[in-house]
Parts: sequence; structure tokens; C-alpha cells
Amino acid sequence: MEDAQIIALYWARNEDAITETDTAYGRKLNTLARNILLSREDAEESVNDTYMKAWKAIPPRRPQHFFAFLAAICRHLSLDRLDWKMAAKRKAEVVALTEEMENCIPDESHDRRLEGKELGSILDTFLETLPEDSRKVFMRRYWYADTIGEIARQYNMTESKVKMQLSRTREKLRAYLQKEEVAL
Repeated sequence: MEDAQIIALYWARNEDAITETDTAYGRKLNTLARNILLSREDAEESVNDTYMKAWKAIPPRRPQHFFAFLAAICRHLSLDRLDWKMAAKRKAEVVALTEEMENCIPDESHDRRLEGKELGSILDTFLETLPEDSRKVFMRRYWYADTIGEIARQYNMTESKVKMQLSRTREKLRAYLQKEEVAL
């Protein structure tokens, strides 16, 4: 079923919307949640919570990019669940991802504070400047929380090439944010 048809089911308050959403995107959402939570059961809960949150959000919202809408909800719910479960002992992979990006993304303590939407817009513009392969690798690592090994297998690259490409992309991001006068 097409996204527009699924969204129409949400607007009609037809519970088949959840079933169709799961059929279309359940596997991808479970993979995303499992990459963050490292637990099948927790991932299933996050995905189910994603469906509930989508049910509550549509209507009044009509997402243009349905999977991106769902993935954002699922990612945020999974990260919240991880925080709740692990408290001070966050998953090592998420900590590593945070440490990799901390030198690129501005700290809120600086004078020029960015709203989340403004930073998102800047990041979107930056990602458009990248070659397609670099953009995909960057998104797999920092949005979907894939491991270096998973990315290397998916794109038929060596792990060292993935690491180097990510390092270069982070440096480009740092330079781009400096050019945009975003405090680091």
C-alpha cells in the first residue's frame, strides 16, 4: 500500500492504518530501534509506541515523507527508552557516536543558541553538499546508529575506508558550521 493510502487510513481513524504501517515499515523501524537498544523486546516496544504516537499525530499532521516521520519518532522513543533503562550507563555505541559528533555540533552554552529546527536545516543543507555515498554512510552511522562493520558490509567497503570517510565528513561538517558562524 502506498504512503498516501496509509495516511488516508489514519485520517479516517481506521485501525488498519497501524497494520499497513507495520507491513510497510515494521522491519526497518525494528532494525532502527534494535540498533539503538540492542534488545529485540525493547525495540518491539519502541516500534509499538511509534505506531501509537503516529496514531495520535495524524491527524492533524499530514507527513510528506512518511517513513522519515516514523523513523524520527522511533529514534527519539528508542533513545528515550535507552536513557531510562541505562541512566548513567548509556550504551557504549551511542556514547561513541556522541563523542564522534561532539566536536562538530555546537554546545548550547555558547552565545549563539540554535533552535533544533535551525540546526536541522543547516545539517540538511550540509548533507546536500556531500556526494551520495558519503551522505549515505554518514546517515547510516549517525541517524540509524549502524556499526562501522554493518556499513562496510552494506556498501561493500572496508571498515578502514568507512572510518576514514566518516572522519573526513565530520571535518567537512566542522568547517561548514564554522562558515555558517555556528559556535563550536
